[in-house]
Amino acid sequence: MPPFDSSMTQLILWAVLGYLMGSVPFGMIIAKVMGLGNLRNIGSGNIGATNVLRTGNKAAAALTLIFDAAKGAVAVLLARALAGEDAAQIAALAALLGHCFPVWLGFNGGKGVATFLGLWLALDWRVGVACCLTWLVAAAIWRISSLGALAAAAMSVIWVLVLTDSSAFALSIILTLLVYWRHSANLARIKAGTEPKIGKS
Repeated sequence: MPPFDSSMTQLILWAVLGYLMGSVPFGMIIAKVMGLGNLRNIGSGNIGATNVLRTGNKAAAALTLIFDAAKGAVAVLLARALAGEDAAQIAALAALLGHCFPVWLGFNGGKGVATFLGLWLALDWRVGVACCLTWLVAAAIWRISSLGALAAAAMSVIWVLVLTDSSAFALSIILTLLVYWRHSANLARIKAGTEPKIGKS
C-alpha cells in the first residue's frame, strides 16, 4: 500500500504547485522590464505593488497588483477544477506562502496583500469583494495602505462567517495571521505614528 492515498497525493501536489505559482515575484519582474530598477533598493525594499508605486510609475504598480492577485486566484481555480475544494484551500495557503517566502529570493518576499485578495476572490467572490471594499474604505479613511490591508485581513474572518457556510473559517484565520505576521514592522510603525501614508515615501 502506498504511503499516501490519491487524495493526499493531490493535496501535496497542489501545495507545491500553489507555492510555485505564488512565488513568482511579479513586482521585481515588472520593475526590471519597465526599467525602474531593483525594488530592493527602492522605498521599503518590498516587492509588492505599494513599493512599486514609490517608483512613481502607476502603470507598473497597477500591473503588479493585478498579477500578484491573479497568481493567487489562478492557483485556487486550477486546484478546484482539477482536484476539488480541499485542494483549492491548500493551494490558496501555499500561494500566499510562496509570495511571502519565495525560494528564488531567499525566502524574503512580499507581504501578500494582493495575493490574499486574489485568492479570496477565487475561493468565494463574496468574501473577496467584501475584503477589497474593506481595504478601500480603510485606506480611504486613514490614507495608510498597510492599515487597509490589516483591516481587510481581520475582517475576512468575519466575512467568511457571515457570507459563507464557514468551511473556509480555519483557512481564513491562518491567512489572516500570516498577513499580520508579515506586517509586524508596519504594526509597530502604526503604533508609533510613523507609518507612511499613501503617496508618501
